[in-house]
Amino acid sequence: MVRISGFCCVMSLAERQAAILVLADGSVFQGYACGASGTVIGEVVFNTGMTGYQEVLTDPSYCGQIVSFTYPELGNTGVNPEDEESARPQVSGLIARNIARLHSNWRAEKSLPDYLSQHNIVGIYGLDTRALTQHLRSTGAMNGGISTTILDPAQLWEEVKAAPSMEGLNLVGQVTTDRPYEWETPTSQAWEFVSAPTADAPTVVAIDFGVKRNILRRLASHGCRVIVVPADTPIEEILRHQPDGVFLSNGPGDPSTVRSGIETTQALLKTGLPLFGICLGHQILGLALGAQTFKLKFGHRGLNHPCGLSQQVEITSQNHGFAIAADSLGPEIEVTHLNLNDRTVAGLRHRQLPVFSVQYHPEASPGPHDSDYLFQQFVTLMRDRQLTPVG
Repeated sequence: MVRISGFCCVMSLAERQAAILVLADGSVFQGYACGASGTVIGEVVFNTGMTGYQEVLTDPSYCGQIVSFTYPELGNTGVNPEDEESARPQVSGLIARNIARLHSNWRAEKSLPDYLSQHNIVGIYGLDTRALTQHLRSTGAMNGGISTTILDPAQLWEEVKAAPSMEGLNLVGQVTTDRPYEWETPTSQAWEFVSAPTADAPTVVAIDFGVKRNILRRLASHGCRVIVVPADTPIEEILRHQPDGVFLSNGPGDPSTVRSGIETTQALLKTGLPLFGICLGHQILGLALGAQTFKLKFGHRGLNHPCGLSQQVEITSQNHGFAIAADSLGPEIEVTHLNLNDRTVAGLRHRQLPVFSVQYHPEASPGPHDSDYLFQQFVTLMRDRQLTPVG
């Protein structure tokens, strides 16, 4: 085993509690506990964003993962209810270089360590996150464990090795809603509206594979009425809502295992309804169109990924560990965007049907707003269908 230590001066020596991180390849990182006490196992991944740690922690796409933040200072602005992307943190654990015990922001209601403790999230800080990131880039994302109670690396390593791989894992059932509901933007977020929904607002049914709240806000801000349904909702129930379009949300896990979502999407393709997918929804759409997906070595997680074609570049926010295989796409599918770092498929659309998707997050929570136009593109497809006589 390789032991890698670090240091942190945020808390006094008397306040520190020892913690360790052990990876599936036997690497050991020593640090200090932050948040809850205990042991957690998950896929260890890294996020390169400099902002938005609360949005990351509450993003359902991170279910089953331990997130390492490459930005060295975490918690300076505390946490607040407006920045949450779901009802609670979704990560399995947190890794940071430094954790701020004190915070300073007019919106903050509590510190990050208190927030982690409240929600029983185990974290580790004080280790060399640069060394960890370089290791994951070289060897690939892998399972790991954080513990404040098992400080014997060999013992924790045995638990890590027994955990299932992210490849082949269906986690959607852990994050989807258990009942349909209509999205209502909180009053505190009313400033986000571009145009409030009207009597003839297009109705969007959003299939919740682990949807982020800010995606629903952006759909509403572009004048949509949004009805959110569970991931396993049959097509008959979706159509009862008389949607003008269907949105396929982001979410966690291996897309190829979400069979009900793929089959529902295949049925939706036959209706002629406009479809828009983001992240896992993009992958599910690709699978429904006959393509294949594969696991990336270490994934794309950050706020500055360039995507585009023909010298048109968008800087995008991304969070995913799987991608669509370009050579598995049929001739009826057009690739609209590539990730310009590794040339993987970042966007597609059907040449005949009103169907498109992107691998990245145009709602940009957090991140740049270069891609917000995609929501309006979806609305335009729905409006065009409303004006086109059926039959």
